[in-house]
Amino acid sequence: MATAISPLQLEIAAETDVGLIRNLNEDSIATDARLGLLVLADGMGGYKAGNVASELATRSIAEVVSDGLKKNPGGDAAALIRQAVKAANRLVFDESQQLTQRAAGQEQVMGSTLALLLLHGDRISIAHVGDSRVYRLRRGRLELMTHDHSILQEQIDLGMVSARDAETSHNRHLVTRGLGLKNEVEISMSEGAAQSGDIYLLCSDGLNDMVEDADIELVLDSLQANLPLAARQLVMIANDNGGEDNISVILARVRPQPTASGSIGAFFARLFGR
Repeated sequence: MATAISPLQLEIAAETDVGLIRNLNEDSIATDARLGLLVLADGMGGYKAGNVASELATRSIAEVVSDGLKKNPGGDAAALIRQAVKAANRLVFDESQQLTQRAAGQEQVMGSTLALLLLHGDRISIAHVGDSRVYRLRRGRLELMTHDHSILQEQIDLGMVSARDAETSHNRHLVTRGLGLKNEVEISMSEGAAQSGDIYLLCSDGLNDMVEDADIELVLDSLQANLPLAARQLVMIANDNGGEDNISVILARVRPQPTASGSIGAFFARLFGR
């Protein structure tokens, strides 16, 4: 799991936008190309509380993962991720309890969704809580890598709501899991082989609620050579379609680590105009 000797690395671009309706951006993102880490959180809890929750989550997770990789670079990636997410959950939960005490005992709900990706060696680990998503574009095909923890998704899974009706459902934003909502959190995790050329997208529901998967696929496939432009384009489309929520996007392309010989070869190629 030592990123310094990993055969692969991530090229990262990210955008976050308040959208057209909200006054405050309650999304928070953190990325570290050196560690191969991407973290996205969508806060819940009303004015400022959601903002605090998402910032606590991303900052805490980034710190725990970074410290864990430094202390034990060859350790268990899944165990480290679980440790980081559980620590973030406890931090947000404790802050929520303190907020309730400051509000003279009136319960103050504070929480956050989470989407996390870690590249370690030639493997990708994904963790998520709530309805923030992780997608992968591989060979021009977009695939959803996570399964929403939401009332609406449960209704879809049970056949109670059709995919068409889900687009206008009032339950779209009711999550069944979130960081800080309880003392303990249930984390969904998956792991798979990373392939050079894969593009991963982490997003808050402000993107996928406003932009259909087919359009996301089209943008990523056509603009994959320019990830910053692709990220800006996705945010722009979400706003063009209504911008009803905060919009956060993290894009990451898997590519080989440059080698010393490759760097020297590239230098001479440029020197001699090859």
